[in-house]
Amino acid sequence: MNAQFLKISRRTEVVRGNYPVDRRITPLGDKEMRMRYIVFCLMVMVAGFVTALPANAEEVLTWDECVKQAAGNNPDLISAEAVVKGSKASKDITASGLYPQIQSSVSGSTAKTGSKTTADTYSYGVSGSQLLFDGFKTVNNVKAGTENVKASQQRYRFTSVEVRLRLRTAFINLLKAQESLGVTKDIVQIRKNIVGLIMLRYTSGLEHKGALLTAEADFARAEFETAQVQRSLEVFQRQLTKEMGRTIFTPLRVTGDFTVVDVAKERPDFEALADKNPTFQQFVAQKNAAAYGVKSAYGNFFPQLSGQADAGKTGGHWPPQSEQWGLGVSMSVPLFEGGLKTAQLAQAKAQLTQADADLRSTRDGLVSALEQRWAALQDAIALVGVQQKALDAAQERAKIAEAQYSTGFITYDNWAIIEDNYVNAKKTYLDAQANILIAETNWIEAKGETLEYAQ
Repeated sequence: MNAQFLKISRRTEVVRGNYPVDRRITPLGDKEMRMRYIVFCLMVMVAGFVTALPANAEEVLTWDECVKQAAGNNPDLISAEAVVKGSKASKDITASGLYPQIQSSVSGSTAKTGSKTTADTYSYGVSGSQLLFDGFKTVNNVKAGTENVKASQQRYRFTSVEVRLRLRTAFINLLKAQESLGVTKDIVQIRKNIVGLIMLRYTSGLEHKGALLTAEADFARAEFETAQVQRSLEVFQRQLTKEMGRTIFTPLRVTGDFTVVDVAKERPDFEALADKNPTFQQFVAQKNAAAYGVKSAYGNFFPQLSGQADAGKTGGHWPPQSEQWGLGVSMSVPLFEGGLKTAQLAQAKAQLTQADADLRSTRDGLVSALEQRWAALQDAIALVGVQQKALDAAQERAKIAEAQYSTGFITYDNWAIIEDNYVNAKKTYLDAQANILIAETNWIEAKGETLEYAQ
């Protein structure tokens, strides 16, 4: 049909598996086709140039290396560690009230008593006091402080669990993006081969223009998706940099695979796992602290007994020579404070009730989350196998369909559907591989495993 516009000039070969297709026609006379052919060639050249650009020097990291850097540099962990130190110091401040309180003093003064007469006074000495009894209020406050230390330590573990979740997710996203870049480049090549084949058939009058335009649109979409994945690489690199606690961004590349280690095939004891979770342990410590707070509030109703002692010297010249000392015991009894002690006790009891309810709610939520995450992990493991079979089937169908289309046994519409299925199967399989790692990460987070967890 268009033979008068065609000239045999070179060999153009499109290959899919073991099915080569040979054509020896190049558009020359048709102006529209010549321009379309030039645009297509330019798109291929640009895509090849971008792909061949040398990448910046990238630092290659394993998962263990990322964990080590996050453990030492992540600001959330540093903050949580500071909270633990602060709670220990607070407990020590409270405990100091159980020990003797000793002070020393030195003083000197002069005073004028008449028109010319002055009197000098000098003194130095040591004084101390010791709490003898306060209704065990201080003792219970110290015990509550000890529980608060435990709560802050469990809060640190919880922070470590969250950091691991975010770090592992960023690691998986970057790993997936690296693999996606290879997949999208394969798809670009597939789409390019399709455009080349359809263009030859169109110029020879064997295919309609809509098929060519559709193939060109698919090729353009494949190039866009490749560029999109390339841009996402830096996004995930920055996320990983943040979770590792780095202050300066540098290009990163991670190494790993999509193998799941913590498969948890056997249904675990969700209640036992929940009891070991740092979130649950934190609420246990908070409840214990609230219980000691109630006991401390009862101590406000008891008298407070303490002993004092002092010794020193005083005189009108330095060093003073006159000795003085004293011993004593003091007791204070609350009689009426406008209902302050009663209100403090009611407040402490309310805090204990709240802590007990929070503990029950937390445990129930953890058990539910554990079961959901475990089920999601098992689904993700099973789905990978299904998607693998679907990909193998789609790949084989695509090879056969291309050979059938090139020889005219099937129409373009049927071939396009098969090719689209193959492309989508490649993407879906990669998504399934990444999702299985995400499901494993969420399962580990639900168990309360910290950053140092071996898996």
